[in-house]
Amino acid sequence: MPNTSPSIDFSKIKIVDIMTTRLVCIAMDDNLEAVKNIFDNVRFHHLLVVEDELLVGVVSDRDLLKSISYKVDTAAETSRDSASLNKRVHQIMTRELICLNQQSTLADAIKLFGKHTISCLPVVDQMGKPVGIVSWRDLIKEFV
Repeated sequence: MPNTSPSIDFSKIKIVDIMTTRLVCIAMDDNLEAVKNIFDNVRFHHLLVVEDELLVGVVSDRDLLKSISYKVDTAAETSRDSASLNKRVHQIMTRELICLNQQSTLADAIKLFGKHTISCLPVVDQMGKPVGIVSWRDLIKEFV
């Protein structure tokens, strides 16, 4: 039976039309306690790390969870556990960034998500300043 549903041309959908523009940025020397507080209070899964307004890294909620003691915020927490929150962002951030630019399309994003083991794609302007972010969740929301 032939497929009669309309096909979508992913190369015609601009990334700027689906990216999240409400960004939360942090600095390389921020501690993980600040990162944890952000993740505890907002519904983001990725924070952009900037230096002099330029994108230099990404920290995910999973990066944070791997970097702090599992006993933090529990009755079993010790001073050693809470000390894990003193680590700095630059110690855990992803530095090898895979980014999109403002001219990128949904097809470009899909290719990158398929090629790399990543959960977000920062969108940067021609100077390298972050202007948006696209996650695989954004792609799913676009088609549900």
